[in-house]
Amino acid sequence: MSNPQSYTSPLSTRYASAAMRQVFSDEKKFLTWRKLWIALAESEQELGLPISDEQLAEMRDNFEPLDLELAARYEQELRHDVMAHVHAWGDVCPKARPILHLGATSCFVGDNTDLIVMRDGLRLIRGQLLGVVENLKTFAIEHKALPTLGFTHFQPAQATTVGKRACLWLQDLLQDLADLEHAEKAIRFRGVKGTTGTQASFLDLFDGDHEKVRQLDRMVTERMGFESTFGVTGQTYPRKLDFRVSQVLSSIAQSAHKFATDIRLLANRREIEEPFGSKQVGSSAMPWKRNPMRSERICALSRIVIESLGNMAHTAANQWLERTLDDSANRRLALAEAFLATDAVLNLYLDVSSGLVVYPAVIKRNLDAELPFLATESLMMEAVRAGGDRQDLHERIRTHSHAAAAEIKAGGESDLRDRISHDPAFAAVAGRLDELLDGSRFVGRASEQVAEFIAEEVEPLLEHWAEVPTVRAEVRV
Repeated sequence: MSNPQSYTSPLSTRYASAAMRQVFSDEKKFLTWRKLWIALAESEQELGLPISDEQLAEMRDNFEPLDLELAARYEQELRHDVMAHVHAWGDVCPKARPILHLGATSCFVGDNTDLIVMRDGLRLIRGQLLGVVENLKTFAIEHKALPTLGFTHFQPAQATTVGKRACLWLQDLLQDLADLEHAEKAIRFRGVKGTTGTQASFLDLFDGDHEKVRQLDRMVTERMGFESTFGVTGQTYPRKLDFRVSQVLSSIAQSAHKFATDIRLLANRREIEEPFGSKQVGSSAMPWKRNPMRSERICALSRIVIESLGNMAHTAANQWLERTLDDSANRRLALAEAFLATDAVLNLYLDVSSGLVVYPAVIKRNLDAELPFLATESLMMEAVRAGGDRQDLHERIRTHSHAAAAEIKAGGESDLRDRISHDPAFAAVAGRLDELLDGSRFVGRASEQVAEFIAEEVEPLLEHWAEVPTVRAEVRV
């Protein structure tokens, strides 16, 4: 339980999943430091440095548990987190103590761990994204032919279908998945580079043997599960990588925000709602309210992720020469919070997309109210085919449309259909108005586009990532 007298981030206590919180936990970080120190010592021994099997065995045998209290006491004294953990582990590994962190700089454990953590975080996010894609695919197929009023400028426009609109949300996520894959491949290991990236300390350890230094870099990289390292670094890996990864997170947040905003707008029109619990309270003062709180929370958290991108850009731009430490405190906050917030957004997206509630009768009523306006050109053409005068019909429809719009603005209902049906100029088509004002006549290829898009783009992607574990929503509040 958190200390009620101390601030804790809502991302940890309220929003982010247990899996993502574990990825950015102290336990994960400090145990990864120990894995790196073991990999370094094992590789140094294989390349001929005087490191004994007994020392390596002691490190492996005392890999866990972590004594974080002891490390914290050392850090108070030393004012250096990496050396605090070297000393704390050295206390329980007295034989290995002389060779712990041999030749390395703090960024050997710090930066390489950050790269591992970001890679693991992106893989969790991929699973969440694929879950949302699966949810929206099912939704789009189910409602591919349900006509609904389309909007441009949030003003009534041509009709579309509910499923086609869902494909717009889907398409954004497919691009995010492609960007994520590209960013993950860009995550290379920092490797064993030394204090300013020159590997000078390791060259000294191996008595000037350049090839052994290169082998050490490769061996540690492979032991930690990476295929390649940055060819050159300063003290740190290039902070532009943080920006590139954050671009993916920002893009995901943009996609989620657009989806959630659409749901909020549609909820206002009573056409589509997010899931609403049987005992859920919409308002403390207004018991009837069904506020779209999950979609609102998606928007709220998405803005945090979107805005974090500028911070990453400034950090990358402000790396002086081989390194400056003003990135450290910033990145401790910025990287973790961007990932945790993105995770929280996708948790909510998974939840909402799995339980969207559609109200076809309301959707039809709203579309029918606008169809006489949207169908005026089609009605005119049908009346011309029946022998009417195009110019006369155009003027009559213009007059009726303006009068009906004025009626709506005065607080009444649209009577455009009645006006047209009672106009003698449209007598030849008056009996066909139900047919001519059927919403499905005005959706173009929307239904076909849904089927084609799912078959040609969505299904192949889901098949490509079929081995990625399924992720379920974890919404705690």
